[in-house]
Amino acid sequence: MYLRTLQHELLKLSANWSVISITGPRQSGKTTLCKIAFPNYSYVNLEHIPTRSEVAKDPAAFLDLHRNGVVIDEAQLLPELFSYVQIAVDNDKSRRIVLSGSSDFLLMKNITQSLAGRVAVLRLLPLSINELGITDNYSTDELMFKGFLPAIWGDGRNAEFVHESYLSTYVERDLRQLTKVKDLELFRKFMTLCAVRIGSEFNAMSLSNELGVSVLTIKSWIGLLEASYVCYELPPFFKNIGKRLVKTPKIYFYDVGLACHLLGIQSAQQLATHPLRGSLFENMVVSEMLKWRFNNGQRSNLSFYRDKGQHEVDIIQEFGNELRAYEIKSATMLTSDFYRNLKYIKKLLGDSILSTQVIYDGKDEWNKPEEGYINYRNWKEDNPYAVT
Repeated sequence: MYLRTLQHELLKLSANWSVISITGPRQSGKTTLCKIAFPNYSYVNLEHIPTRSEVAKDPAAFLDLHRNGVVIDEAQLLPELFSYVQIAVDNDKSRRIVLSGSSDFLLMKNITQSLAGRVAVLRLLPLSINELGITDNYSTDELMFKGFLPAIWGDGRNAEFVHESYLSTYVERDLRQLTKVKDLELFRKFMTLCAVRIGSEFNAMSLSNELGVSVLTIKSWIGLLEASYVCYELPPFFKNIGKRLVKTPKIYFYDVGLACHLLGIQSAQQLATHPLRGSLFENMVVSEMLKWRFNNGQRSNLSFYRDKGQHEVDIIQEFGNELRAYEIKSATMLTSDFYRNLKYIKKLLGDSILSTQVIYDGKDEWNKPEEGYINYRNWKEDNPYAVT
């Protein structure tokens, strides 16, 4: 069992918020986190059909029964409950209700309709490298192949089995709740093609042609992957700087191990020579940067820079008008070419760029404002406005 960084933020918010929502991928550890953070709260799982039916009979009575705090798992499965939660907390500000779910779309839809302004929203992704704490015992390829789902690390389960079980649960059950996807086999092929395109701009037309479905269907499907925390679209950086900037987002997976599984990678040894290894490494680092934000109760502040002149910077991190620029490289040795686009963005944006840094797989590190470099295992967000 691993101590989750988000627990600190969760407990802090519970002092002032009657309702807290925690969303995130299936098997990311939401239930375990809630039970550890709130050991005296009741726990109710609405995925259990008899329980859901019982709660649906009289939601008000159910909430009254749990006045001393309750965690309601997969809350999005009972939309009518949310209006009763609103009434309960409006009548008694001391009530404490935690709503968790693996569908951001359905949970947030119900929150927006019934609980806007009354709920603190948190997101929990799979384990971070910092939370795992034992990563020095594993090679980079082992970390990427295994991924970061807690079941693989805490319970010692086989990574391939966990990922296949995850996909089966997602495709066969979650998709049926989210939408009417008629051809589940074709949708899984779509997921695999998304994995092939990790770190690339998301081209709906290309996928439409390859799968023989409409562009609207492709856009709907990527929306489903985002809503259920399978994929993440990294937005392009935009500022009025007189350059023709790319406007299409890039695609990443929230868990790199799941992407490896979709690509048919069966071992860390196979991954070491895989043609997409560099893209998968980039995916892992981007996910770690997202985890840092979400674990501190913050939204993503990440984007990428690419213009029509083929200048590209992997990550631009925004802190108001101040920026940090990063290149992500899977290499273990530095070369001067790694800094070419970082120098370009520094010249283009001037003093708004606080630092330029390469995140890579080498041992040497140099933490300086310009042309620094750091091993990916040691990266931490450097927020110039953080309160210490």
